[in-house]
Amino acid sequence: MQQYLTVYDESAVKSFCTHRAHENKAWQAMSLLDTDVDIQQALSDAAQFGMRYVLVGICEDIGPKANLGVGGAEQAWPAFLQRFLNQPHNQFIASQKVLLLGEVNCHDLMAQSALLDNRQADQLAQLRELCAQLDQRVEAVLSMIFKAGLEPIVIGGGHNNCLGIIRALAKFKRSAINAINFDPHADFRDCEGRHSGNGFRYAYNEQQLKNYHVIGLHELKNNQAIISAMNAAQFTFSSYQAIQVKRELSLTQAVNDALNRFDAAPLAVEVDLDSIAYMPVSAYTCSGFSVSDAEHFVHLAASQASSQYLHLCEAAPQQHPSGIEVGKMHCGQVISALVNSYLQAREAC
Repeated sequence: MQQYLTVYDESAVKSFCTHRAHENKAWQAMSLLDTDVDIQQALSDAAQFGMRYVLVGICEDIGPKANLGVGGAEQAWPAFLQRFLNQPHNQFIASQKVLLLGEVNCHDLMAQSALLDNRQADQLAQLRELCAQLDQRVEAVLSMIFKAGLEPIVIGGGHNNCLGIIRALAKFKRSAINAINFDPHADFRDCEGRHSGNGFRYAYNEQQLKNYHVIGLHELKNNQAIISAMNAAQFTFSSYQAIQVKRELSLTQAVNDALNRFDAAPLAVEVDLDSIAYMPVSAYTCSGFSVSDAEHFVHLAASQASSQYLHLCEAAPQQHPSGIEVGKMHCGQVISALVNSYLQAREAC
C-alpha cells in the first residue's frame, strides 16, 4: 500500500510557501508526516499527537477522459496548495490539526493515459482499465488513513475517485455507507468500464453504498437510464430545477431533508466542482450554484456526527476561459473555501 503514496517532506512544499512578518500562515501551523517511520505507524502517531484531518491529493484526469470528457483535473491539487498553505492561521481555523500527507502515486498511469485517444474505442477501453488500476491505489492510500482514525480531505482528479474512497471506508467500517453528493450529475452510469461517471454505480453494485442522495442534480444533464437506475436502487435527489429554478425548496431544506432521511451509517461528503457556475472544471457550466452555496452544503453535511471525509473533485484550471494561470487562482480560492468550511463545521461538532 505504501508504494502508492508520495509522502511530502519540507522540500516538496517549500516552493508553495510564502512568508510575511508578524503573521502565521497555515503551512506554519500544519504538520508533515515523519518519513523515518513506517507510514501506517506514522499516521497512527499523528493521530495520537492531535492531528485530526489529512490532506491528500490525486493528480489525474484519467477518469474524466475515460468518461469521454476533457483533461486538466490533475492541476487542481497544486492550485489548492498554493492558496491554502498561505492563508492566515488564526483562532477561526484549526490548521494545527491538519496533516499535509502528500499525493496518490499515479504518474505512471498518467504517462500511459497521455498516449491514448478517448475517441478510439480500443484506446477508450485502455483508459478505463487505467482508471480501475487507479481505484486500487486510492483505496490502498485511504485505507491507511481511515485505519489511523484520521479524516481525509481528498482533492483533485475526477469523480471516479469516489469509488476508491468509498471502498476503503466501507471495508474499514465493515458496513455500507451513506453518501450525499453536490453534483449536477448522478455519476450513476452503467458499469461499462471505470470512469468518472459511474463511481457510485459501482459502489452500489459492490454493496458498499447503502443510501445515496444527489443535491442539485440537473434534470437535463442525466439520461433516462441513469434516472431509472437511481429509482431502482431507491436512491434520491433534489434537482437543480426544484431548488434554483422553480424555488420549490431552499438549498438548506434540500440538504437537511436528505440528511434527516439517512441513518447513522458513516457519511461521505462529496462535491463535484462542476456544480458551481463558471468554475473551471471538466464539465464547464454557466448554469449552476454559487461558491457560497457549495460552502453551505459542505457546512451542513460536515456538521453531521457521522461525516467521515470530504472529497472535492473535477476542478480543471486549464478550462478557465482566461487561461490556466487565472484558472489556478480561481480553483485555489474555491477549493480552499470549501476545505475551510469543512474544517470549521467539523470542529464545531
